[in-house]
Amino acid sequence: LTPAMDAAPEMQYPIGSISKQFTAAALLFLVQEGKLTLDDPVAKFLPELTRAKEVTVRQVLSMTSGYQDYWPEDYVMTSMMVPTTPEHILEVWGKKPLDFDPGTEWQYSNTNYVIAGRIVEIVGGKPLVEQLEERIFRPLGMTGVFNQDASRLPAGDPTGYYRHALGPLRPAPLEGMGWMFAAGELAMPARDLALWNISLMNRSLLSAASYDAMFAEVKLKDGKGTGYGRGVDVGGRDGHRYVAHSGEVSGFVAQNTVFPADKVAVTVLTN
Repeated sequence: LTPAMDAAPEMQYPIGSISKQFTAAALLFLVQEGKLTLDDPVAKFLPELTRAKEVTVRQVLSMTSGYQDYWPEDYVMTSMMVPTTPEHILEVWGKKPLDFDPGTEWQYSNTNYVIAGRIVEIVGGKPLVEQLEERIFRPLGMTGVFNQDASRLPAGDPTGYYRHALGPLRPAPLEGMGWMFAAGELAMPARDLALWNISLMNRSLLSAASYDAMFAEVKLKDGKGTGYGRGVDVGGRDGHRYVAHSGEVSGFVAQNTVFPADKVAVTVLTN
């Protein structure tokens, strides 16, 4: 084990799937600019994927597309310890039969966000992380964001741990480069996530229509609610509306919950 060290506010913690709301926001910026719409079929950008003419961008962002999850486990499989590319993930999982007809069920699937991230890159003409940097991190002063998909966390940051059953803690095996991409690639200090949370409360970065799209609960074709918006869980607690997401990558878990009307957010990052 690495020597114990105290957690410090400036440390960068992986936020896992909390990253998905940043991918969704990057896509909504492109929608604002008229470069695509949420009702566009995936086939417009990635025609080779299964039933891409029937699946919309909106369904991809809201986990109602039917694409099978490439990462259904909460551990790193041996095959995921070697580097990959988003293209490879889509070549394998994006071409499998859909788990259900688009829009008929809700199922959490990381594959959706690999698709969303690639659409952002294809339409925006730049790597996803560059677009996030230009449109979100720099304007909000989020200076501690780290792309964990491209390189390892610096030595001064926390180490992730796991255990076999009830055995001792051991350093967690790391995902190979490229596996997290737009579904869970970001690490940052809690302060940076707080700046993002404040922008969600104040609706200061995107257009009103984009925030409405992000925070609106998606309904299935039969009218059932899903408890999910675009890259965020949405719901209410004791009469207070929340926008939230959890995150998990090897050795780390995270939870970020924002109560926009109350101007309150709670962020927990831990190894």
